[in-house]
This record gives sequence, structure tokens and C-alpha cells, in this order.
Amino acid sequence: MGIRAFLVGWSLLCAAGTLQSLAHAEPIGGTRQSEGLQAPAFGQIPNAIDIALPAVDNGLNETVIRIPEGDVTLQTTVFKPDGAGPFPMIVFNHGKLPGDAHNQPRNRPLALAREFVRHGYVVVVPNRRGFAESGGEYAGHGCDVEANGYEQAHDVAAAVAYMSEQPYVDKTHIVVGGTSHGGMTAIAYGARDAVSAPGVRGLINFSGGLRQDECAGWQKNLTAAFGSYGEKVRLPSLWLYGANDSVWQGELAGQMYAAFTEHGAKAQMFDFGAYKNDAHRLVGDRDGVQVWWPRVKTFLAQIGMPTSVLYQVSEPRAPKASGYASLDAVTAVPYLDEGGRAGYRNFLHQYSSRAFAVSDSGAWSWAEGGDDPMSVAIASCQKQSSDPCRLYAVDDAVVWRDSSADTQTASR
Repeated sequence: MGIRAFLVGWSLLCAAGTLQSLAHAEPIGGTRQSEGLQAPAFGQIPNAIDIALPAVDNGLNETVIRIPEGDVTLQTTVFKPDGAGPFPMIVFNHGKLPGDAHNQPRNRPLALAREFVRHGYVVVVPNRRGFAESGGEYAGHGCDVEANGYEQAHDVAAAVAYMSEQPYVDKTHIVVGGTSHGGMTAIAYGARDAVSAPGVRGLINFSGGLRQDECAGWQKNLTAAFGSYGEKVRLPSLWLYGANDSVWQGELAGQMYAAFTEHGAKAQMFDFGAYKNDAHRLVGDRDGVQVWWPRVKTFLAQIGMPTSVLYQVSEPRAPKASGYASLDAVTAVPYLDEGGRAGYRNFLHQYSSRAFAVSDSGAWSWAEGGDDPMSVAIASCQKQSSDPCRLYAVDDAVVWRDSSADTQTASR
């Protein structure tokens, strides 16, 4: 049977931007646009790997800690290289999905974390007040965007201060970044709280802002907030926005940037053009790393942050092609009913970072994008089946082998 999962619309209010790949069984339409993206294949690491470098386990030494902030604690994910350090640090801030912020899952930007750990960084990802399992409630401040940003920045300041005292963190080499609502939060942090952390050298804003469709003139509110922040920020910042962003349409990104720099704030805008079907998903995709990392690397070097590759870090790797059938041979996929075959046809129209899983009982699911669509497809299929789900196709290859266990999971 098919899984009835609903696509989270990327155009919704302040999309998080760091979601895992999503599983689907319902047609979403559209045509495949991956040919012009030149996205890396599964398992391909953009940088040349020196086998003499120490290897970090694919778990990236992930831990979940609680950071004190006033009367609450913040659920915070930490990724780090092996060893005692001290390591440079990036504090990375999440976006906001519609609805109760506590229902938003703990943020785990794996693709971004992997790239920074590869370059020797500690990656700190706090869930701000009211999000996931952090304490307190989300403080929206109504339609006052400027106040909202400052409120969120309190939690960023708490994370920077707490982590700067950890022995494995180099508190003289810190960068603060974020995506969507978290990108705006990073800029708001630079406008006020950063003065208490002299080790913070720069800000990185991925598609930042706060969309409030319920507020009249929300675009003007947002632009004015960035203008106010720009009067106070003294740190250099890098802004990355795409041409087909579903949240910031038209000239809005340019208007926010112009308002921010009007009073002399030091910033660089990088328009990376169209990315897949929505530029707002860039940071959440492993494919997006090759788009943003070269520009981020240049910025890091400009502000005195390290940029050398120091570790090997493994990535999810697809099983080898099996030759079982051609990719577009819909009727060759075993166990599927007509609904499942319709789902497979839909899968064939997705971007090439994708996976399709099926079980002997006919359960199926596909996933596209994110960090590891293989694991997502298998897990989503497995929720509907008592029989083991296995990968049938990954990217542009059929990997199915009859009664073969090595298609059940991805290797690393």
C-alpha cells in the first residue's frame, strides 16, 4: 500500500530550510529540472580527499545538550571533529514552520554540519525558546519584526556565551549564521548582542527574513527591520539568496539588502540563481553544498576564519547499480499495485537526488533531496509494512537485487 504523506509547502511561513528529505506517495506534479544543476552524486565529496587526513565517523560526534538561557534551557545539537580542540565554531540558527513551534523537530542541518566539521569546525545548533524541546514559548511580538529578531537573538547570545566557555571551542574564531527566520536572527544578533562576544568575526544569512502574511504591509515591516539592524551591525556579513525563492519573491531580497547596507553596514550579497524548484531549500539539501560552500569559504577567509579541509567525513552512499531493469521500466518494479506504479512514475519526475523503496507486501515510498533520501524512503515505507523495505532505485540507477540484503540500507 502507498504511504499518504503530504508535502510541506516550501512557500509556507518562514520555511525551516533544514528539513530532512521528504517522503511522498501522492503526485505533486512538475517536471524534472536536475540536469542543469550539476549536483554531486551520492557519496561524492566535493573536495578532494587526502587519505592521510584523520577520519571523523559519519555520526559527526553528534550530541544533544541543554544550554541555560534565563529561566529556561535550550535544546541544542552539537557536531564536532574528534579530539580536544580547540576548534573554531559556527552557531547556526533554524527557521520557523507554521504552527506551534514546539511541534517543530530538533534541528539537524546534517549537510551543513558535515561540511563544517570536514573543515575542522564545531557546529552548534540551538533550538530557540519555544522550539522543539527548548523551554518557554515562542515570542512573536505580533507584527513587530525588529523586536522579533532581537528576541530570538537573546538565545543566540546565550549559545555563543555558553559554548565559548567549553574547552574544545576556540572562542576567538566564531561565526554566526542561519537560514530563513534564523538568517534574520543572525543579523539581529549582530546588531546588538555580538558586542559581548569579541570572538565573533562575521555573520552568514541564508535566505533570511520573517514572512507574516497576516500582517498588513509585512514586506515593508521586514525591510524596515533590516534597515534598523543595518544601522547597528559592525560585523561583516554574507547574504545568500536565490532567484526562485518561494518565500521571498520579486525584488524583496534586494530591498532587504539595500535597506541593510544603506547606512554603511558591511555586507556581500550572493545571488546564486535558481535552485531546484525552490531556492529556499538550499541549506537543507546535500546537493546545495556545492552551491553555497565556495562563496562561504571565500567569506570565511576574508574574516580570518580557517578554510582548510582537515578531516575525512563519510557521506551516505548508494548501493551499486544492479542491472535488474532500466530505470523507466515501471512494470518491472516488483510487488506494486496500480497506485504504487503511479507513485513510481511520479518518482521518475523528481530531481536526481532521490530514492524509491518497496517491500514484499507492496508498501512503497519515495524521497527526494535533503541529506539522505535513501534512509527517508526506507523508513517511510517501513512504517506501512511488517516486511522489510528495500531500495529499488537511487538517483538514476536501479539497485534492486532479488532477496538481497545489501539493498536494505545505504552504506557509508
